[in-house]
Amino acid sequence: MRVGLLGGSFNPAHQGHLHISRLALKRLRLDAVWWVVSPQNPLKSTAGMAPLGERLANAAQVAAADECILVTDLENRLGTRYAVDTLAILIKEQPGTDFVWVMGADNLFQVPRWKQWRRLFRMLPIAVFARPSYSFRALSSRATRRFAAARVRESRAGSLAGMSPPAWVYLNTRLDDTSATRIRAEAASVGAHRTTA
Repeated sequence: MRVGLLGGSFNPAHQGHLHISRLALKRLRLDAVWWVVSPQNPLKSTAGMAPLGERLANAAQVAAADECILVTDLENRLGTRYAVDTLAILIKEQPGTDFVWVMGADNLFQVPRWKQWRRLFRMLPIAVFARPSYSFRALSSRATRRFAAARVRESRAGSLAGMSPPAWVYLNTRLDDTSATRIRAEAASVGAHRTTA
């Protein structure tokens, strides 16, 4: 089985997550994409973070549009908070599954801030999808330079799931500029308007 893992706060889940997941299913020839909803991203503030149950329920509603997308609370059940720790357990427990880490270009730029990020690149193949305004910075980032020799041609993306890491691909796909930050800001603005009306 070939499974893509898309991690994040999903605060809230939105069409951008659905878009990248469907692209991953198609371009990487995956059987499924699992959304790994984080109890709390160590790099993000708890301020404005919706409760985990609420984020899981919202993600399930969005993911219901595609039967190949599964919403999980893996990190909550495993008691992990960092991707590298979650993946270490998951890969060990499911040796017959070919996992691929899926992320947007914004995360490729900031991945050196993640716990043991070099180890992450050596644990499983990684697929990076273009994102508005981040592509140039992502492709000249520290992680890109460090693992330049492991970059796979975009034409070989369909074989990424079976490759031995480190192996990563950058996919120049149709961009989706949906942002959870903007969605939260707009919701707050509407709420404030109703309060003062």
